[in-house]
Amino acid sequence: MATVAVVGAGVTGLVTAIECARAGHRVCVLDRGPVPNPASTSADQHRVLRVLRPDDVDGTVRMAEARRRWSELEALLRTSVVRPVGVVTAGTAEELERAFGTAGRAGVPATAVAPDTLPPVLFPAGTGGVFDPGGAVLLADRFLHAAAAWLAAHPAVTLRPGCPVAGIGDHRVRLTDGSVVDADLVLVAAGPWTAALAGPPVVLHRQTMAYLRPPRHLAAWWASAPGVGRIGPDRRAWLLPPGGGALLKISSDAVCREVATTAEPDGEPWADRLLAEPILAGAEAYTVVAVRDCHYAADAGTGGPVLARIRPSVWARSACGGSGFGAAPLVAREILGTIGNAAVSKANDKECA
Repeated sequence: MATVAVVGAGVTGLVTAIECARAGHRVCVLDRGPVPNPASTSADQHRVLRVLRPDDVDGTVRMAEARRRWSELEALLRTSVVRPVGVVTAGTAEELERAFGTAGRAGVPATAVAPDTLPPVLFPAGTGGVFDPGGAVLLADRFLHAAAAWLAAHPAVTLRPGCPVAGIGDHRVRLTDGSVVDADLVLVAAGPWTAALAGPPVVLHRQTMAYLRPPRHLAAWWASAPGVGRIGPDRRAWLLPPGGGALLKISSDAVCREVATTAEPDGEPWADRLLAEPILAGAEAYTVVAVRDCHYAADAGTGGPVLARIRPSVWARSACGGSGFGAAPLVAREILGTIGNAAVSKANDKECA
């Protein structure tokens, strides 16, 4: 049995804590706020779980496995957190042909979708859709609360809310009050603040999202609608359908921007720009309930998600947007597989001391 310290009670931290506890390890979850923390990057009504990654066969296979593991987590928590409504991705004829080729080589299903079968959604001119039936909508806040409750009831797990972290060392977490938590393995998954604690360098992004209530006459249609992506004038917009207590959410990379810190002020009318995007037919009939900014970090070199092994005993996972939710079970399994080596490293350190 090893001891695992998880810094950050977002999706990656909680999924990793669950997998480690199920494997028989002792787990301590620390967060500077409550667990779960409504101010965390992971906190949201819903996130998309995509399986089909056009032009990426290996990525599609990996996400199919992640999707299966999300179903296992849902069964473990005995809480409905996954809405299996599928995901549609818009594309030109050439792009759709490549997407179907990717699906065939990865062994996942995919079907063509005509834009007129999704009349409330504005498809870019000259595009159709590919439907990924394995895709889904994850009820993010519901999962975070269910995961925290499961961990709180587990005898090998300790939850420590209100414990801000000052620094990370080999096999240890130093808190701002001067106390230290020792562990065989440490995972730092503290959202955009991860890089400051454990590296590596990242670029911080801010994304504006809007939450809408559909008009009453479309409520029944939206109840079973899929997620839809690569829409909008420059094909950088996404929408997640309402359901399970969540509203309709729209977002677009057109209003994604780099920021120095999460506290950096915004002087631009980003919400107005997002709401002006041609995403929904008859958009004036939808009620804007809320607008929210979220932050995520991307690798400074590749621009992609960050998962780094800083030391034999320390892993770092910065917040990386919706893809971080989808891949969280895969990240957890990868980290879990290194616990034995981390424990050996700790024993060797003690002998040398």
